Amino acid sequence: MLTLNALLKDEAGFIVSAELVLVATILVIGLIVGLSSIQHAIVAELNDVGDAFGALTQGYQYGGFRAVKSNGAPAGIKAITQGSLFTDTADDCDNDQCSLSCDAAATEVPKP
Repeated sequence: MLTLNALLKDEAGFIVSAELVLVATILVIGLIVGLSSIQHAIVAELNDVGDAFGALTQGYQYGGFRAVKSNGAPAGIKAITQGSLFTDTADDCDNDQCSLSCDAAATEVPKP
């Protein structure tokens, strides 16, 4: 039967702390690179979704209606409804017309 003292003195299979730090560092760097790749892929897909919405036209048109009196009634218009038309124009950022980027660095100046 093992005693607690024998268990504490047993060094079989023990990982040296320098090796552990090296392995942990490599894992963290790999995780950061992987998450960055996932971020770029998600941004690209969301950009595609935005382009799809921007390509949809919201324009519409419907014709008017007019009914005239008949059956011996005095001639004239009984009912009328005007038609309507809306033409959708391109917005500023439809289909990647604008880009998000950082401005150049500006020098600091003292406040007046």
